[in-house]
Amino acid sequence: MYNADGTQLVDMPEKIWLASLCIGLAAIADFLDGFAARLLKATSPIGKQLDSLADIVSFGVAPGMIIYQFLRMSFMKQVDGVDASLLWMLPALFIPCASAYRLARFNLDDSEQYGFTGVPTPAVGLLIASFPLIYWNSNNATIVSLLLNKWVLYAIILIVSYCMVSRMPLMAFKFKDFSVKNNLPKLILIIIAAVAAIFLQWLAVPIIFIFYIVLSLAFKNQTT
Repeated sequence: MYNADGTQLVDMPEKIWLASLCIGLAAIADFLDGFAARLLKATSPIGKQLDSLADIVSFGVAPGMIIYQFLRMSFMKQVDGVDASLLWMLPALFIPCASAYRLARFNLDDSEQYGFTGVPTPAVGLLIASFPLIYWNSNNATIVSLLLNKWVLYAIILIVSYCMVSRMPLMAFKFKDFSVKNNLPKLILIIIAAVAAIFLQWLAVPIIFIFYIVLSLAFKNQTT
C-alpha cells in the first residue's frame, strides 16, 4: 500500500481506524450524557462512577490499543521485527493506567468545575484517535515516518501519561459568563482550531492539543 506521494505504507492491522471513529462517538456521548443528566437533574454518585468506568475504556484502553498497534507496525519495519519481544509493546499500557488514575482523582475532587488539574482523558483519547486518520490521509512522508518511529511513540506515551497525572491547571470549556476578557483563552483556542481544521485537516488535532495546554498555562489564572 502506498501514500499519495509514492511512500510505501505499513498495512494497518485490524482496521484500527475504526477505533478512531468509536472514540469520536464516545466523546460525543460523554458530552451529551453529562448535559442530559444536568438537564433532567438525574445526577447520582453511581452515575458518576459508571461514567468514569466508561471513560477509562473509551479514552484509556482504546487509545492504548491504538498505540500498541502503531508500535507493532513500527517494529514490523525492522528486519527482525517479527521476533520483537512483547515487552517492547507494554509501554502502551501506561495510557490506560494513567487514564484510570486521572479519572479516580477527578471523582474525588469537587473543585474541577471551571478548570482541570491535569489533562482530561477525553482530550488524550481524541489526540491518539487522530493518529490512524493522520497516517492514512497525510501526504507528508515525514509525518508518516514519525508515526512509525518507536522512539517517537514512546515519547508520546510518556508525555500524555504525565499530562494526565500532573497537577498543571488546564481550562475547561464551561463559561462563567460570556465576556471576552474572562473567556479569552477559550476564544483563541476556538479560532486556532477552526483555522487548523481548514488547512491541516486531521493533523489539526495534535496542534489543537498543544495549544490547549499552552493557552491554559499562559492564562492559568483563568483556569481555576
